[in-house]
Amino acid sequence: MLNRRNLIKRLSAIPVLGGLVGSSIPFLPAQAAPKEPKRDLFKELGVRTFINAAGTLTFMTGSLMQDEVLDTIVSTSKEFCLLDEVQDKVGERIAKMVHSESAVVTSGAFSALTLGLAGVLTGTDQKKVEQLPHLEYTGMKSEVIIQKGHDIVYKQALTNTGCKVVFVETVEEVEKAINERTAMLWFLHIQADKGKIMHEEWVALGKKHNIPTMIDIAADVPPVENLWKFNDMGFDLVCISGGKAMRGPQSAGLLMGKKDLIAAARMHMPPRGFTIGRGMKINKEEIFGMYVALEKFINQDHAKTWKQWEEGIAHIDNSIKKVEGVQTQITVPPLGNHTPTLQVTWDKNKIKLAKDDLVANLRKGNPSIELGGGGPESFSVTVWMMKPGQEKIVAKRLTEEFSKATV
Repeated sequence: MLNRRNLIKRLSAIPVLGGLVGSSIPFLPAQAAPKEPKRDLFKELGVRTFINAAGTLTFMTGSLMQDEVLDTIVSTSKEFCLLDEVQDKVGERIAKMVHSESAVVTSGAFSALTLGLAGVLTGTDQKKVEQLPHLEYTGMKSEVIIQKGHDIVYKQALTNTGCKVVFVETVEEVEKAINERTAMLWFLHIQADKGKIMHEEWVALGKKHNIPTMIDIAADVPPVENLWKFNDMGFDLVCISGGKAMRGPQSAGLLMGKKDLIAAARMHMPPRGFTIGRGMKINKEEIFGMYVALEKFINQDHAKTWKQWEEGIAHIDNSIKKVEGVQTQITVPPLGNHTPTLQVTWDKNKIKLAKDDLVANLRKGNPSIELGGGGPESFSVTVWMMKPGQEKIVAKRLTEEFSKATV
């Protein structure tokens, strides 16, 4: 049996913990482990990162999401909710911002094209929804009319529904092409100047024949007004990418338009199965993230942003054109990727530099830089996807490469 003296002896042998021996605290919390540094997966996996002087290209992973969008994605990932309810609530808010009757967040602009046309074909008839892309003997329409000048690879999004494309050039050809199988008239804004029929006339043709019209404006903001311009003009459906200028999730897009057509398009979207759109899944985090990105984009100071772009391009321009033999021109594409863009060429008699070598040297440099496209002896530079200060790095590196190749 322990007496008081023996108990004191035993306690005195225990190391004193913060002067609390014999106190009522049963234990002390373990010392917090030092925070491990965040993993750099680019470095860990050997993935090259670079300064983007080219623009919002999908193969270069589009644009970079802003902090508010990333915060939204993280915060909304911590709770469950119903996917349709998110689309309902977010769609209502988006529709008000873009002047449309309804809207839904899609998995990119390409899926917006497919889903929008699918809705046109089936309406909200579940049986028809499950039949796509098999249109033969179903009674559904099966043709989409497109101007020849608007023929690009992305028409695949339309033929995914089972429809075939009918090409036209003039209003007279449109009138002749329209028949009982005509489902939709499709317009491509970025190549509007390559067609003979302009936006308003295309919409008028659709209304005259009671045929829905759709416009693809995937990469066509800025200007910000394009977000509602074509809804106001009367297009029944408008499709746009969310992962470009708006800096939403790269896998997100918007389908805007008439309420009945958006409702029909959603019949083909997850969480519903047995549809051609089942694989075009968009998660709640991306839906919320796209909403915040759109809201932020609309409300930003566009004049201030444009001035920053102009100053960045001017800095690169003023630097590289000091090298004898370099020719530059600042342009603004009128329809898509509407931002200040520097076009660069050089005199091969004064600068012995092949474009492939220039591209390779910049790509292999530190930091790595990717240029925009052009001809065999030209390229373009944009600054709208650069981080602050990167325009100075690009100007310095281009000047170095041209200077050391000067004859």
